Amino acid sequence: MAQTKVAGEYRLTGIHDMAAGFTLTEQGTFEFFYVYGAVDRFAQGTYTVDGKTIKLKSSKEAGKDFNITKQSKIGKGYTIKVVAPNPMLAQYVKAIVFRGQEKSVEFVNKKGELHLNDGYIDRIYLQHELFPDIASEIKSETNDNNYFEVGLNPSLEKVSFKGVDFTLDNDTLTCLPNYFMPFENIRFVKH
Repeated sequence: MAQTKVAGEYRLTGIHDMAAGFTLTEQGTFEFFYVYGAVDRFAQGTYTVDGKTIKLKSSKEAGKDFNITKQSKIGKGYTIKVVAPNPMLAQYVKAIVFRGQEKSVEFVNKKGELHLNDGYIDRIYLQHELFPDIASEIKSETNDNNYFEVGLNPSLEKVSFKGVDFTLDNDTLTCLPNYFMPFENIRFVKH
């Protein structure tokens, strides 16, 4: 399928209270917007066509929404503190915690802080609940620190589209539920 047949504007249909759309160009670039409640997101990048599958490559680097500003060994357990210019944004962060193969999801408090008292933790990833994308690793198995202060990167508003492929069928783009659109029947119709 040639990119000229794919090129055009596509708008999301059927999802209540959400507006979203794509512009796909004949040159293989795309722009994306998304408005859901108080959250606005966007992306731009390139796309490729493989049969009926459309693969997007955003300019955003996945897994880099949080930057570690301070880390050290302090006390017992593990502490994560999210520091943001807008304190409201700091309270919507979840931690995905791995102890060996066991996975748990923990949430920061209204101050953007989380303390875990249990034993050794192998890995910790963070993901923003209002601006979800591929989770950012802040603690690896080789990192012995147990105190982490993290900031929010400006990339938070963008979408990486990593792992999200679209299928084109009769001028309609569809995809499976994913990290930023966890809905059934996601359909973008060409206009």
